[in-house]
Amino acid sequence: MRLRLLSYNIHKGFNVGNRDFILKQIKSSIRETKATLVCLQEVLGSHSGHASRIQDWPKSSQFEFLADQTWDHYAYGKNSVYSEGHHGNAILSKHPIISFENEDASTNKLERRGFLHAVIKVPHFGVIHVINIHLNLFERDRMTQLKQLCNRVKRTIPENEALIIAGDFNDWRKSATVLLGEELGMKEAFIEKQGAHAKTFPSVFPVFCLDRIYFRGLRCASVKLLHNPLFRSLSDHLPIIAEFELEQIASQKS
Repeated sequence: MRLRLLSYNIHKGFNVGNRDFILKQIKSSIRETKATLVCLQEVLGSHSGHASRIQDWPKSSQFEFLADQTWDHYAYGKNSVYSEGHHGNAILSKHPIISFENEDASTNKLERRGFLHAVIKVPHFGVIHVINIHLNLFERDRMTQLKQLCNRVKRTIPENEALIIAGDFNDWRKSATVLLGEELGMKEAFIEKQGAHAKTFPSVFPVFCLDRIYFRGLRCASVKLLHNPLFRSLSDHLPIIAEFELEQIASQKS
């Protein structure tokens, strides 16, 4: 049995340059990846202004619209709230989410951030903790958030339970890999399988390695950067996938 995780900053459902609303195209594209779990950043939970102006705006939240008929379980962490609505991170899952919590990780009033932590029950394996994050733009703030993240993991997650931390790290200096490795014993999926982080931003000509998938307590089987012309034309970030083997780990525990 394998678990496929997709991490994707969807840019609130608008394409590069915010010219077109392309949430339907994002929906069909991520469905085709056949991901078991999806970690999304910059997801609009509600926006009255867009809803009144855009003809094909979904009647439900963006995460419910994207999850529809593919991922039966989902969690949303509301981070940034304003007069017309709010946005944050979302986790979509084909396996039951038995609990979730969104921890405030904001360091200033302009960048409202959170750690969306879901506990997912995988049949014939056990629980997997998934934390979906979107860190600040400035390095000092990111380091503060990463230390807070490490404290959360040490406080709430037993060392013998599987953990995945995915999202938009905004970490062009690649500091997170060192800190999460030293503090939590985590590996980054693309470094593990290909020897280097995936270049995901900007999508039209990716230079920066901003999007990551870190893990422990699992075996990474494969990784993939989705950089075909379709994904280059959607969000300003490219999505990444990591696939994990579960049966071998489960047999080792039994």
